Amino acid sequence: MKIEQIIAAGVADAVKALYGADVNPDSVQVDRTKKEFEGHLTVVVFPYLKASHKKPEDTAAEIGAWLVENLDAVEKFNAVKGFLNLSIAPAYWLRVLHDIAADPKFGITAPTPESELVMVEYSSPNTNKPLHLGHVRNNLLGYSLSRILEANGYRVVKTNIVNDRGIHICKSMLAWLKWGNGITPEKAGKKGDHLIGDFYVEFDKHYKAELASLKEKGMTDEEAEAASALMQEAREMLRRWEAGDEEVRSLWKMMNEWVYAGFDETYRRMGVDFDKIYYESDTYLEGKDLVLGGLEKGIMYRKEDGSVWADLTPDGLDHKLLLRKDGTSVYMTQDIGTAKLRYQDYPIDRMVYVVGNEQNYHFQVLALLLDKLGFKWGKDLVHFSYGMVELPEGKMKSREGTVVDADDLMDTMIADARDTSSERFADMPADEAAEIARIVGMGALKYFLLKVDPKKNMLFNPKESIDFNGNTGPFLQYTYARIRSIGRKAEEELANCSYAEAEPNEKEQALIQKIADFPETVAAAGRTFSPALIAKYCYELAKEYNQFYHDYQILREPDAATRCLRLNLSQITARTLREGVALLGIEMPERM
Repeated sequence: MKIEQIIAAGVADAVKALYGADVNPDSVQVDRTKKEFEGHLTVVVFPYLKASHKKPEDTAAEIGAWLVENLDAVEKFNAVKGFLNLSIAPAYWLRVLHDIAADPKFGITAPTPESELVMVEYSSPNTNKPLHLGHVRNNLLGYSLSRILEANGYRVVKTNIVNDRGIHICKSMLAWLKWGNGITPEKAGKKGDHLIGDFYVEFDKHYKAELASLKEKGMTDEEAEAASALMQEAREMLRRWEAGDEEVRSLWKMMNEWVYAGFDETYRRMGVDFDKIYYESDTYLEGKDLVLGGLEKGIMYRKEDGSVWADLTPDGLDHKLLLRKDGTSVYMTQDIGTAKLRYQDYPIDRMVYVVGNEQNYHFQVLALLLDKLGFKWGKDLVHFSYGMVELPEGKMKSREGTVVDADDLMDTMIADARDTSSERFADMPADEAAEIARIVGMGALKYFLLKVDPKKNMLFNPKESIDFNGNTGPFLQYTYARIRSIGRKAEEELANCSYAEAEPNEKEQALIQKIADFPETVAAAGRTFSPALIAKYCYELAKEYNQFYHDYQILREPDAATRCLRLNLSQITARTLREGVALLGIEMPERM
């Protein structure tokens, strides 16, 4: 039983014994004691004044005295108005440390075959450009959320929907035909996704030049766009694709394969993966069939122009287009089709979509439509809505080639880590130094993007993320490496010593208490879908350890039991840090 539960039950017993009133232990408010007060836990006693008929200070004092007398875990107390601050006995914290040490997966709940099945969708790239900084945040959030849910005992399926069809894809294809001269990734010496992204930018450059020329002849913006020969060619290519034209489909398959190979390399470097990948080219027709089926059942309706809509006004929304008048699909139709295929493939209990907050309305509509079409998890789907990553220079634009490319970003972060840590790497073999630079650079990137509340927009600052002294990934990694160095120096003693006779001081008690908070932090992160809670916990744990490390000797501590306690406490701190950051997809170096 957790100490908070022990205290809550004790307070309920105290109120019954002292005042004859019944209290539900679940209603007892037990919080961490604020830093400026003595104690570990604080109980709010105001709810019991009606039963005690006494002042808040007197009620707190009476309950505190009863707890000291009747609970071995409570050593002493102090009362501040209606707040009862309790100091937990050192012997209790020693037992807690022993129990944590005996559980190698402390705080982690392993899924079972009967666990609820959650599918998490993230990434969702287009095959007309490489992954960029916005995709990096999406992938890291989705992967971390998957790890956190799994650590809470859920079975998790990580999935991706690739947007591999549409006018934007045809723009890259047309540009390659017109200006590519048969270039391939091998000939260009480029990753395939980068090469295709170049042609997407190339199309936009020629398109803008054509519009400018038409407007110089007196056309309005709308007239120029309608008259654009280049855009008409792209639309014709899309029409031929949808008609199954063999030549267009063959080109599409070849260029997409180039992009997929590039994506796979980026995902591998980023440290994310998927259990199942779906493709829009496979799902949009499934969605069309479902919509037409809904039309027959009266769930949808057809307008005079032939387009198909859903009336969601009874649900507080509006009318939603599902099939255009020419019978072609919209994004919503594709998502409905993808849902059908996923439900065929997996017995999903809950579906989580990791998509930016600009799509909030889309997922409100999708939830209603899936529910109306009979998907049992439809109305309860979760849109993990997150804010955008912004740059000091402003927003990113793929068409203009002003995005922060994911591969370039990872290269820069690793190079910065190598430069910042050059002194630390001086005595290392080159391959080991390169590997640690990779771990530190990627850890800096991941932590910086995940430590922010997902709902908030954020400004990305690479230099700030690599600081070894701030709230950063490298700070956590350096703390871990320092502890592991201590462990290597005392490996034999750690294997044979005992701390049963030790008495942890206040700093050691605070550190044990912080480690003991790990399971609840993991649970809270799972309930609220917030990797930021894990990041915050790991930072606070590392800070707590570094204060302890600064104030007390470890290897040179003369008392054997105390030295053993500090060695074990250090290694359990390192283990907890490693488990915590692993939920963020971050690796830990054994030395730095």
